[in-house]
Amino acid sequence: MSCNFKTRAGFNLALELILFALILIGCAVPRPEPIRLCPSAESTADALLNLRLNSQNAVSLKALGQCILRYYDDDKKIKKEKFNVRIWLNPPDQIRLHGDIFFNARGIDLGSNEHEFWLALKPNEMGNSYQWGKWSEVGHIKEMMLNPKLVLEAFGIVDTNGGNWHLSNKQAFDVLTKQDKQGRIVKKIYINTCDYTIARIEYFDRNTKVSVVTELTEHKQISEGFFAPTVIRIVNAQDNEEKAVSITLNLKSVKSAQFSEKLKDNLFIRPRAKAFEHIYRIIEGEWIKQQ
Repeated sequence: MSCNFKTRAGFNLALELILFALILIGCAVPRPEPIRLCPSAESTADALLNLRLNSQNAVSLKALGQCILRYYDDDKKIKKEKFNVRIWLNPPDQIRLHGDIFFNARGIDLGSNEHEFWLALKPNEMGNSYQWGKWSEVGHIKEMMLNPKLVLEAFGIVDTNGGNWHLSNKQAFDVLTKQDKQGRIVKKIYINTCDYTIARIEYFDRNTKVSVVTELTEHKQISEGFFAPTVIRIVNAQDNEEKAVSITLNLKSVKSAQFSEKLKDNLFIRPRAKAFEHIYRIIEGEWIKQQ
């Protein structure tokens, strides 16, 4: 892997702009299956209830797989980084992801608990940074690419509180659209009508333009009433999709798990921000430099 300055700058920028939420599709595109058409939910309330039930059925799990990061360096050349990942999920708000990169099993450290979230790029020859914030201070979805809530929602732990929701139908999908108090679209969730697993989530910025897209495929049943995707793709939406920065998680092992209180403390408490060159706190969508 080249370590010249331009490549490092491009790589770090890509990570800092998309990493709090993760995914990319690996190699060949699978052949699409025939579309199954099932009855839509009868009302917005019914659709939201089904989503809430899916979230309530979620269980703790551990997943292993590979992450592929696709980005552009300063020379506008496509770059790809592949590395192994480990994920621990404890619904509804605890998650931890370790990316084995730069010869460091925790080179990328993403996580959250009930109150806080963080993304740490561990010190290495390509620089380092530590970003963190509180859920109560996140702000608009425009900055959610720096927020592990994307990963939580990818696993079906969807926040359906607040806002105005509307139901529509598009072929094999129920589409739930969330609007804020000003009537601006905040989020669209595409749900398979046959099994009510989430297939796609679109996040919108303040100008009601799609800023982040999450695509979820190849769901696996983890427990009664709980299905988790084994391929998760998160894309930094752009006018030209070929130039979009993206991350894909191909999960080879997804299993239910039980975590001891000691392990929970180790996994889901925000690590100390030590030995980092750059430390930022995210407040209302703004990066406040602390060091």
